[in-house]
Amino acid sequence: MAQKGLQLDLETISCSICLDVLTDPVTIPCGHSYCMSCIKSSWDEGDGRKIHSCPQCRQSFTPTPVLLKNTVLAVLVEELKKTGLQAAPADHYYAGPEDVACDICIGRKLKALKSCLVCLASYCEQHLQPHYESPTFEKHKLVEPSKKLQENICSRHGEGMKMFCRTDQQCICYICPLDEHKGHDTVSAAAERTERQRELEVSQQNIQQRIQDREEDVKLLQWEVGAINRSADKTVEDSEKIFTELIRLMEKRCSDVKQQVRSKQETEVSRVKELQEKLEQEIKELKRKAADMEQLAHTEDHNQFLHNYPSLSALSESTHSSSINIRPLKYFEDVTMAVSEVRNKLQDVLREKWTNISLTVTEVDVLLPQPDPKTRADFLKYSREITLDSNTANTRLLLSEGNRNVTFMREQQSYSSHPDRFTHWQQVLSRESLTGRCYWEVEWRGGGVGIAVAYKNISRTESSGECGFGFNDKSWMLYCYKDGYYFYCNSVHTLVSGPLSSRVGVYLDHRAGVLSFYSVSRSMTLLHRVQATFTQPLYAGLWFYSYGNSARFCKLK
Repeated sequence: MAQKGLQLDLETISCSICLDVLTDPVTIPCGHSYCMSCIKSSWDEGDGRKIHSCPQCRQSFTPTPVLLKNTVLAVLVEELKKTGLQAAPADHYYAGPEDVACDICIGRKLKALKSCLVCLASYCEQHLQPHYESPTFEKHKLVEPSKKLQENICSRHGEGMKMFCRTDQQCICYICPLDEHKGHDTVSAAAERTERQRELEVSQQNIQQRIQDREEDVKLLQWEVGAINRSADKTVEDSEKIFTELIRLMEKRCSDVKQQVRSKQETEVSRVKELQEKLEQEIKELKRKAADMEQLAHTEDHNQFLHNYPSLSALSESTHSSSINIRPLKYFEDVTMAVSEVRNKLQDVLREKWTNISLTVTEVDVLLPQPDPKTRADFLKYSREITLDSNTANTRLLLSEGNRNVTFMREQQSYSSHPDRFTHWQQVLSRESLTGRCYWEVEWRGGGVGIAVAYKNISRTESSGECGFGFNDKSWMLYCYKDGYYFYCNSVHTLVSGPLSSRVGVYLDHRAGVLSFYSVSRSMTLLHRVQATFTQPLYAGLWFYSYGNSARFCKLK
């Protein structure tokens, strides 16, 4: 409280002209006090005028008041000066380069508190008081401080712009309708403001409603984030358990095979060693008998020879070599082949099912589908590099350029037999499966080429439409030829109009069920758009009509 009172005293002894502590304070008849030199200077600037007024309240005096020193204020000023206090405002009250300055302050200017649209001037707190206290200013319009007050003056006529030209949508003065705005639809600025204010209020209400709607959407999305995280965490946890069980099963089967092989190994090795020992014993006995026979053969005594010969000539029964059943170079290789067969079948199952898993993960989307790209640069964000699967190519199709280019040949190509090969239709599918959002471009040459997408389970060996792109419910094809385009689906063909181009762009949004074909030149032109429900991953395909025609998948990155 003491500090507040002290501040009040400092303001009391300050001169509103120089904003410093009063020097030789004088009080004029209206009761306001100033430095004697300040008020004299203010009135001297109006030499030639018989009427002088107070700089604060604008009260006029005739004749000019006699300026007498206010001894009470002079004593108060001297007492406060002894305390070392200053009455000057703090620095943050003064106007900086970015602030609106008071137009009345002399010397260093204070920040303006308000601007007057009638006076076209800005005032600090002290110089603003007459607008609050004097009836003269009660109709003046006070607004937040503005540096653009002069913009309210017509640059052509120097008058206040209190009119609005609806024709040119700009503020004008009351003379402008008689001049360059003659004949225009004009109203008062206040009337236009009233109408625009109503529109603004409606817009504000709409914005508030949209804010509420978006806040509700944010809450919903926050809930969705939590739900996604919970579902993903649960799925990862369950998947890890399933794969762990699968790994344990594989480890168990591996252990079983290992145990069976080792057990059989031990049995067979024991049997072989037993036979080996028997043979080695027989060899030992035969060698001893051979030595005895050698000795008998060199015996010179005929009687001794004849006496010992019967015991040496008789041989014990020999182990016949046919009793040794040895499989030539094949011991446990059959087991390896059986395990390899299981591995291959398991890989096939995993490869097939993994595509379904990946597609299921890709199709998880809680948000609304995004609009199709507009420019080629937008499409290229989803570009896919496509290569052809030689196992699907008809034997008259020659693949080249890293399996990106294909040509319809008269000669049969030397492809090995494969269940995925198209045997009757001159067609080929891509190696890559297509899900999500994908874009690719095909450049074709010759009389006609079909650019298609199809499911992997499309028939391969039939000569009927079950195999042909666009002649069943498992494929879609745009046929491009020198005179135009046809679109085929489920044996129904549709004439497609559009600019002819040797390069066609294909855009697929698998989840949204959108398949679009574009003519690509300097710009992209939509040729045909399909809305469908894709239940499996798609594969890019090409179909050929006559020999010599060719097409290639373009490199886009």
